[in-house]
Formats: sequence, C-alpha cells, structure tokens
Amino acid sequence: MDQPTVGILHPGSMGAAVAACAATNAAAVLWCEAGRSPASAARAAQFGLTPVYTVAELLDRSDIIISLCPPAAAEDLARDVAQHGFAGVYLEANAINPERAQRITALLEPDTTVVDGAVVGSPPVSGKTSTLYLSGLNAATEQIEALFAGTAVRTAVLGTEVGKASALKLAYTSFQKTSRVLVALAVGMAREHGVDQELLEVASKRTDSYLSEPQYIAKTAVRAWRWGPELEEAADALAAVGLPPEMLRAAASTLARWHVVKDNGELTLTDALDRLAQP
Repeated sequence: MDQPTVGILHPGSMGAAVAACAATNAAAVLWCEAGRSPASAARAAQFGLTPVYTVAELLDRSDIIISLCPPAAAEDLARDVAQHGFAGVYLEANAINPERAQRITALLEPDTTVVDGAVVGSPPVSGKTSTLYLSGLNAATEQIEALFAGTAVRTAVLGTEVGKASALKLAYTSFQKTSRVLVALAVGMAREHGVDQELLEVASKRTDSYLSEPQYIAKTAVRAWRWGPELEEAADALAAVGLPPEMLRAAASTLARWHVVKDNGELTLTDALDRLAQP
C-alpha cells in the first residue's frame, strides 16, 4: 500500500508523537476532535494532524488505525470500531494484557486485521526514539513497518501470534514502573526519619540503581494515572499464567494516591512525597 491514510485514536502525549512519525510515510494522519480536550487539540495541531468531526469519518477514510489510549478504554474503543465495520489494519498499541489483546482481535475480526503492538520508550520527540514491537499476520506487520520506516519509531516483529507484543510490554512495565514506586516509598520512609540525604548518598555509590534518581519521583507521580492501569493489566497477565499478582496490584494502589496530580509539570519532589503520604 502506497501512502496510506492513518487514523489515530487518540492524540495523547504518546499517540500524537507516534502519529507524527507515521505522517512521514502516510498520505494523511487523521484525528477526531469530537469530545476531545483543548490539550488534545493543541497537541494535534502541534504535530500537524488533520482533524475530522466524527469517528465514523475517521474510520471511513483510514486504511490503518492506531489505538493508543488508557488501557481501561482499549476494549470499549475497539467495540466502537467494530460496530462501524472498519475494514483495514488496526494497530492495538495499548499497554494491555495478552488476553485482552486476543479479545479485541475477536471483536474486530473478520473485517479488520489486528496487529498487536507495544511502544517501549519515551514519546519520539526532541531527538528521542521509541521501539514499536509488533506481532500479527506478516502482511499486516509489514504495512506497519513500512509506515514507520526511517522515523524515530523503530519497529521489531516478534512473530505472528497476537499477544506477544502485549506480553513483552507488560513484562517490561511490571519491572520498570514498580521499581519507580519502590524508590518513592524508600525515599519517603527515609525522609520521615530524617535520613533521606544519607539514603541518597548510599544510592549514589550504585549508579545502576533507581534509588540514585530521586528526581524521577515527581515524574512518576504525574504519570501515575497512566502507570497504575498498566500495572493492573500486568497483574492480570501474571494471574492468567498462575503467577502472584499482589505486588503489582499493591504498586498500582500506591500510584492511585497520585492521580490528583495528573500531568502536573510543576510538581516537585517534596510535593510528590507529601501527596504520597496522604491516604
């Protein structure tokens, strides 16, 4: 397919950046402005995305749909797409567990070809790159690879089985995000006893430890509204294969204390630790 038209659902911080990379090899990248926030509209304009008025119009015009939304909304979004009868490639790129990815595939078949995707890394802006892992039918993954060729989104195909990319994402996210939560708890405990500087001095001797990066606690806090649901998905994935999910559920519960500081770019380390101490 030469120069496909792409639809992004929806232009969040990651979605807009990924969509902008897709625009390099697409005829157009569409987004639906109905019901979206002014912040979403601003991001879409910043990245040069083309607005349409309804999801139906977006689906009618698109050859490829990229789904990047909060994990809890992924299945409902797929249902909306299925009801419209979208006939094209659907890149399910959310941080969801493999069973959910397979349910979404069942919802959308046979009209739609689903590619299981997982974005690992920061949004691909300002010189940063991310990797998009893919699993699904070869013809469909090849279309996604071509869409991002030569961009800041690198692609890697894991195989033809839907669920592999989701499993990789949740395996990685369960370690990375839980580790950041543990850092916040450790620094918070040390601060309450007046030994936080000593803790950081100990940690500074181990530069491969997240404890040596306390400044990241504030970044963890403002992302908690996204990270918590991802860890719940990862916990479901653990439970599905007989592994204990309790640690990840506890980390998700801790992150919930930070939901009120969603995307607060002014949050300080002190503010984040104070909020963590409030039930």
